[in-house]
Amino acid sequence: MAHLSILDLAPITQGSDASAALRNSLDLARHAERLGFRRFWVAEHHNMPGIASAATAVVIGHIAGGTRTLRVGAGGIMLPNHAPLVVAEQFGTLESLFPGRIDLGLGRAPGTDPGTARALRRTLHSDPDAFPQDVLELMSYFSPVEGQAVRAVPGAGLKVPIYILGSSLFGAQVAAALGLPFAFASHFAPAQMMPAIQIYRTQFRPSIDLAAPYLIVGVNVVAAETDEEASFLASSGREAFASLRRGMPIPLPPPEP
Repeated sequence: MAHLSILDLAPITQGSDASAALRNSLDLARHAERLGFRRFWVAEHHNMPGIASAATAVVIGHIAGGTRTLRVGAGGIMLPNHAPLVVAEQFGTLESLFPGRIDLGLGRAPGTDPGTARALRRTLHSDPDAFPQDVLELMSYFSPVEGQAVRAVPGAGLKVPIYILGSSLFGAQVAAALGLPFAFASHFAPAQMMPAIQIYRTQFRPSIDLAAPYLIVGVNVVAAETDEEASFLASSGREAFASLRRGMPIPLPPPEP
């Protein structure tokens, strides 16, 4: 059975600010909870005037603290920007505050432009191709305490579900090899979706936590009373995405005919 979740970027609209965007995100999460949605995801992006979710773990705490049953997760944390131990401590803290309601999706893109990526780097030698090793290191910090010299406190021994996020075939291969759930970003990389799904399903290796492939697909949806109204509302997101592709991102503009 398929279940619906919401991926929220905490959009900042033209003429507004991050404070209003984060209040809107909590309002959306509460509405989703009332409608029976199971999960609410928050994405990490940086140096974007139209997105307020850069401090993703903090936003997750804001959303989880304002809801009661909704699972709240990172969709995702861009691991090249962070030391695995720090991520384990952050999400161990969230899991301790909101037991059984926290999910951790991991991606290997920086979630920003090259200049900002350099400003975010953990060290002068951070390597996105080390993503599989970083994932394994992060997973080790959630393992039960068995004499490790370095522990995530809180974090060690906690069950924080980990998902691999991707928009290419590489993420599918990593998720399959590690026996982890896989979320594909088909909302901005549709051409790679079916090949990535095929690789994930055929190469999947069962793990302690997951016996069979578990797949999530991201899809852009605009809901309205009519197709015409939906097309009108969608113009807002199209213009924001076009500004990003031009290298000059803007706050979310109002829709235009």
